[in-house]
Amino acid sequence: MDVIGNNIANINTTAFKAGTIDFADAFSNTLQGAGATTPAMQVGTGVEVAGIGSNWTEGGITNTGNQSNLAISGAGFFEVVDPVTGAKYLTQDGTFSVNSAGDLVTAGGDYVQGYTGSSTTLGNIQVTTDPAKTGVSISSYTIDTEGHINVEQSDNTTYVSGQVLLQNVQAPQMLVSQGNNLYSNWESAGPNAALGAPGASGLGTIQAGALESSNVDLSNEMANLITAQRAFEANSKIITTGNEVLQTVVNMKQS
Repeated sequence: MDVIGNNIANINTTAFKAGTIDFADAFSNTLQGAGATTPAMQVGTGVEVAGIGSNWTEGGITNTGNQSNLAISGAGFFEVVDPVTGAKYLTQDGTFSVNSAGDLVTAGGDYVQGYTGSSTTLGNIQVTTDPAKTGVSISSYTIDTEGHINVEQSDNTTYVSGQVLLQNVQAPQMLVSQGNNLYSNWESAGPNAALGAPGASGLGTIQAGALESSNVDLSNEMANLITAQRAFEANSKIITTGNEVLQTVVNMKQS
């Protein structure tokens, strides 16, 4: 019920991945062991949670018209860095903006990682004008499917201000949610050796002016909610009936 409730609550959360829960039968009481010609007699003791994971299928992509909003069409995550602790996280939430210093940042202020200018050194991405020119300003900018940031300058020239890069992991179920759409423990999830260019090495492409929506299916979650509720009611009735039977047996013994 908690997993279903959390899914429904996050139906409008950008790039949210629906939680899934796996059940397994609990240990069975063995009344009689298996013999050479006789089967074992066992009574199950119920069910237990085997694991809680996430559905990593891609959510729908919604246009926003804001050039700094980025969606990943295909596989991959953005890598961001906490400006205070320096901790690195992965996210698929591309609700980015450009701060007063020209840094491309998340809604929480984390720095988006990639290349800046013509440099091939990884670091905080900046949207800036050509440092070789003076007296020019940014008129506008666009980000193409490969993550290149193309800046239109006030003198009508174009400058590639950097490139947004992506990371991918082999075992996304190993990622640990930290809230704010951020994931840690990515080192244990089998990351690529280095950040890569969108559209290469199996990575998805960038769609600017858009965001990935939550992949929660409301109708499916409501059906799961009804099923869980009915199962709980049925099991509660079984427990109540079992208690009544035991009480009757006790009363019979006492009388």
